[in-house]
Amino acid sequence: MVTVFRSTLRPDAVEDYEVVSTRMVALARSLPGFVDYKTFTAGDGERVTIVTFASWDEHDAWRRHPEHRAAQRLGRERFYDSFAIQVCTGVRETRFRR
Repeated sequence: MVTVFRSTLRPDAVEDYEVVSTRMVALARSLPGFVDYKTFTAGDGERVTIVTFASWDEHDAWRRHPEHRAAQRLGRERFYDSFAIQVCTGVRETRFRR
């Protein structure tokens, strides 16, 4: 299960956001089924975070975790100008490594 989280932060929220974000990454990493986490920031300030869990149930446990729910509320109230979330299942995966 892959979650793609696109967001734009409010300029006055960056410092507080970083504290909460660091905690959320640590929490996600500690949960069963966590696979990986990556975040990128585009030139226009949009942030894209990709979080992968091994199964829907493990992803859903993350989504419903009380501390994560509290962080989601903070995001809507204080951190984000906008966000969009896409939850996807893998249809096919191909890897290459030299």
